[in-house]
Amino acid sequence: MSQPRVFHLILANNLVQNLVNFTVWFALVFWAFLETRSVFVTGMIGGIYLVLGAVLAPWFGSLVDHHAKWTVMLASSIASFVLYAIALGVVLIAPPAALSQVDSAPLWVFTGIAMLGVIAGNLRMIALPTLVTALIPPEGRDKANGLVGMVSGLGFLITSAISGFLVAWDGMRGTLALALVATVLAFGHMLTIRLAEPRAEAAEDDAPRRVDLSGTLAVIRAVPGLGALILFACFNNLLGGVFMALMDAYGLSLMSVEAWGLLWAGASSAFIVSGLIIAKAGLGPNPLRTLMLVNLVVWLVAALFSVQSSILLLGIGCVLWLALSPFAEAAEQTALQQVVPFERQGRVFGFAQAVENSAAPLMAVLIGPVTQYLAIPFMTDGAGAAAVGHWYGTGPERGMALVFTLTGVAGMALTLAAMASGSYRALSAAVREASARPA
Repeated sequence: MSQPRVFHLILANNLVQNLVNFTVWFALVFWAFLETRSVFVTGMIGGIYLVLGAVLAPWFGSLVDHHAKWTVMLASSIASFVLYAIALGVVLIAPPAALSQVDSAPLWVFTGIAMLGVIAGNLRMIALPTLVTALIPPEGRDKANGLVGMVSGLGFLITSAISGFLVAWDGMRGTLALALVATVLAFGHMLTIRLAEPRAEAAEDDAPRRVDLSGTLAVIRAVPGLGALILFACFNNLLGGVFMALMDAYGLSLMSVEAWGLLWAGASSAFIVSGLIIAKAGLGPNPLRTLMLVNLVVWLVAALFSVQSSILLLGIGCVLWLALSPFAEAAEQTALQQVVPFERQGRVFGFAQAVENSAAPLMAVLIGPVTQYLAIPFMTDGAGAAAVGHWYGTGPERGMALVFTLTGVAGMALTLAAMASGSYRALSAAVREASARPA
């Protein structure tokens, strides 16, 4: 079986498992807000999710480098299945009232276990870009990364559409039951795929099978500007934590859970279109420049989509946000694949994921209380409502909107500063040099 054919089969398998994990994640956040009506809860859930993801990512990266990628993907599905089964057990035995109280232990035990099931899928997310390196020639990797983005977008589209209906139909009980069935299907399909993986260099084979943080840092330091790219993504995700904490609460303040899920589904089609465009045309001669320009537009959209209480503006903002995200993700992955040795890519991708995601939990945990107790009162009956409420609007939803606007302005400033830096120029040169070398 040809290598591209194997890659496409793995993409299809990842789509099935992504559908499971995205569905559980969307449903969990929707359900938690509707049960508790607390922005604090959604902020904490987002923060805890990202903390756990950041803590586990270096270990996940080490597992990817030291074990067969096929085996790692099977292990990911097994871990998700076990954790979803335990979470379903908690839902079945916990008193319903206990799962709707912010200070209830069963609520937080349940959300923690369900989130771990979703996070187990991150093993696949780290393994997949290393397989792009292993199976696809350098000149085609940006296009392959576009296909990866398309698969992610298709997962968002389908799960966004069904998550709201699943929550309305049977809450988390039905969602987890379906997740268990679909995970079994993904596991069975993966057993049918035969993957001939390249072996790491001999020096790596002899090295201890551990996280090896010092070795990973040495690889990052050896590439000019690579550390700065990871740091830029870290600060970008710091601002992104605002959206993880507040976006669902904002959308659910404007429409029903079913309508919000359908809006996300429609917007996610832009994710798929972008992935197809990248798969056909690539990212251009300088993927890092693409990354920066995309980020600049994304933060401009973030600053403007909530200036009025409008479902139309919200929908346009979501479409543009999801249309541009695959370009940024594919550009970063392409750069890393070009300049990082294959035998280290799992650990570097895992380290990058840990660092980038470490900022968002802080913001997600912080922004929930700040919005709940400062921004919302400020725009409900405080000074903000008195000063701009006549055109900006007043109330809890306008408090969330103000936080989005300020976040977008901060993101644009950060991106412009990064584009003017020497690190950006140095890494661009390193990527061009690596791309010019024969495979």
